[in-house]
Amino acid sequence: MGWAVAYPPGASDGIRLPVLLVLHGRGGDHSNAFGAGLGLDRFLADAVTRGGPAFAIASADGGDTYWHRRTSGEDAGAMVTDEFVRLLGGLSLDVARVGFLGWSMGGYGSMLLASRLGPSHVAAVAAESPEIWESANQTAPGAFDGPADYEAHTVLRRHAQLARIPLRIDCGTGDPFYRATKAFIAILSPRPAGGFRPGGQDLGYWRRMAPAQLAFVGRHLRPG
Repeated sequence: MGWAVAYPPGASDGIRLPVLLVLHGRGGDHSNAFGAGLGLDRFLADAVTRGGPAFAIASADGGDTYWHRRTSGEDAGAMVTDEFVRLLGGLSLDVARVGFLGWSMGGYGSMLLASRLGPSHVAAVAAESPEIWESANQTAPGAFDGPADYEAHTVLRRHAQLARIPLRIDCGTGDPFYRATKAFIAILSPRPAGGFRPGGQDLGYWRRMAPAQLAFVGRHLRPG
């Protein structure tokens, strides 16, 4: 499993930095969160230099199994919440309450994992262009093992759990998941931060939204 952690400028051993866990999209890996990909490390460095809150950004490879347990036995979600978080704690990072950020498959996964962990372990969630389907027959091939798997893991059934966690959802008006995301936001109370702006399911849109999403999560993450 590949993974990486990005630290903000001026990070020192004297402060146990909180952590933002980043979940990549389908077909991607942990490296997409950084550098020439989404560039979250660069956006974080710029924000901290300007006086924004400091935290670490961590991402790990999750495959294409949509961040939940599959009949194959693979469970990328548990890998993140159990194994990866424990690894990060061993690096002297503060993992008592983490943040989540993800795009596409990872946007869906961020909300799913946060709804499982609850507000005592999750400080905030930022979901970009989340893959949300309104029924099992609309899902992408391989996203779920079947209708029962979809029903057990759709975020449409988790609005009550997500209501207790600060949430931001952004989706482009040209995104194929725009309609489903808009319908999902309509049932959430309180209404999440974020909203809809011109854009699609692509890197350009995700990079445009990244500074605002990092700022949102940063307001809720606190160093230990």
